Amino acid sequence: MQVTETLAEGLKREIKVVIPKQDMAAELNVRLADAKDKVRINGFRPGKVPMAHLKKMYGKSIMADLVNEIVRERPTKILSERGEKSATQPSISMTEDEAEAEKILSAEADFEFTVSYEVIPPIELKSVDGISVTREVVEIAEDEVNEQILKIAESARTYETKKGKAADGDRVTMNYLGKVDGVAFDGGAAEDAELVLGSGRFIPGFEDQLVGLKAGEDKVITVTFPTEYPAANLAGKEATFDVTIKDVAAPAEVEINDELASKLGLESVDRLKEIVRGQIESQYGNITRQKVKRQILDQLDEMYQFDAPPSLVDAEFENIWRQINTDLAQSGKTFEDEETTEEEARAEYRKLAERRVRLGLVLSEIGEKAGVEVTEEEMQRALYAQLQQFPGQQKEILDFFRNTPGASASLRAPIFEEKVVDQLLTEIKVTDKTVTKEELMAEEEGEADAKPAKKKAAPKKAKAEASEAEGEEAAAPKKKAAPKKKAAEDSAE
Repeated sequence: MQVTETLAEGLKREIKVVIPKQDMAAELNVRLADAKDKVRINGFRPGKVPMAHLKKMYGKSIMADLVNEIVRERPTKILSERGEKSATQPSISMTEDEAEAEKILSAEADFEFTVSYEVIPPIELKSVDGISVTREVVEIAEDEVNEQILKIAESARTYETKKGKAADGDRVTMNYLGKVDGVAFDGGAAEDAELVLGSGRFIPGFEDQLVGLKAGEDKVITVTFPTEYPAANLAGKEATFDVTIKDVAAPAEVEINDELASKLGLESVDRLKEIVRGQIESQYGNITRQKVKRQILDQLDEMYQFDAPPSLVDAEFENIWRQINTDLAQSGKTFEDEETTEEEARAEYRKLAERRVRLGLVLSEIGEKAGVEVTEEEMQRALYAQLQQFPGQQKEILDFFRNTPGASASLRAPIFEEKVVDQLLTEIKVTDKTVTKEELMAEEEGEADAKPAKKKAAPKKAKAEASEAEGEEAAAPKKKAAPKKKAAEDSAE
C-alpha cells in the first residue's frame, strides 16, 4: 500500500492511497479459499469447487466487500500511523468510471482512493498552577427556608366554595373565550379553568376585572396583550374575553405543621424543612458551579489560542445561528430590534462558535491525559433523563439514539465536560467567598439581559463555549429567549 500526501494546507489534509492490483488479487484469493469450504454449489461436493469457478461466481462480490472494508478501516489506521486525528469523518473519493471500477473488481487495476480531512491541531497542555477561581457560597438563612415552605403551603392550600363576590386571593373557576377583532384565536379558550385572583398568571388587567363577580355571572373583559408577548400574532393587540364564572372559592388558612408535611408525603415538618433547605442549597450550588466553571474556561481561553478546524466551527455556528433565528421568529423580532445587524450578529456568534470548539478540544485533551472516562451507568442515566423529558415518546427517543450515528455523543459530551471540570477543581486554586444570594444572582441577571450588540465580551462569557468535550457538534441551545437573552451562550449549562 502506498500512501502519498497530496495536500497540507493549514489544517486541511488530503492523501492518496494506492493498493497494488497484485495485493488486491492476493487478498481475493485468500477470501476465495476461505469461502471454498463454506459455499454449496450444485454439482460439486463441499470443498471441491474449482477456484476458477468460484472466482467467476463470487469474485466480484467478494472484491466489492473488500473495497468497502478497505475504505471503512484503512483511513483510521493511516491517520493513526501519521499521528493525526480527524476533526470529522474523513471524506473518501474514488473513481466513478464504470470501466475502471470493473477492472478494480477484477483485480486488473490498482485500487486508488483519496482521503480528505481536517486535522485536530496538536495541543500541548500547559500547567494549570496559575489558574485560580473564587467560589461564591451562600449561607441559607432560616427565614428563606420558611419563606419557601410558605409558598409550598400556599400552593397546596385548599379552597372552599363561598357565596358572594370574588375578592383578591379567591379562586374562581370559569369558562372563557378570547377574541381579537371579534375572531376567536388559538389557545384563547378554556372550560373549568381555575385562577387565583392576584396571582398574576393571566394577561395584565384580566384578573382585576374578575374581582367582584359572583358564581353564575357573565362578563366581557377587555385587555391588551403586552407588546413583547411571545405569540407575535397577539403581541400589542386588544382582545376581548367572554367569561362565565362557575364557582368562587375562598382560601383556607395556611398552617405549616406535620399535617402539611403528611399531605406532601413526608413524615414531619422537620423533614420538609430539611428537603427545602437541600433544594435551595442545590439551586445556589448550581449557579456557583457555573460561575466557577466560567472562570476556569475564561482562563483556559486565554492560555490556548490556536486555529480550530473550520468544519467543526461551521457546524457549531450553524447550530447556534439556527437557534438564534428560531428565537427571533418566535418573538416576532428582528436584529434591528435587538440593536444590532445580521452581519454583526453573525460575526459575533462566529467568534462564539470558534471559542466553543477550541475549548472543547482543550477539555478533551485534558480529560484524555487525566484518564477521565464516562461510564455506561452515567450514559444510561443521561438517556433516562432524556426519556423523562418526552413522556409517551420513549420508543422514538430510544430508536433515535440507537440508529443515529453520533447521537450518543450528545449525551456523553456534557458528562465528560463536567468530569473534566471536576478534575481541574482538584488541581487549581479555589478560594471560597461567602456572599448574599443577591450578590450571587446579580451577575447572572445582568448577563441574561445583555443584547448581542452590547456583548463585546460575549466570547469570554463562557456559559456554553465548551459543550463539545470531544469536538462533536454541541447540543442546540435550550433557552427560548431572543438573542438578548444570550441563548446561544447558555447551552452548556
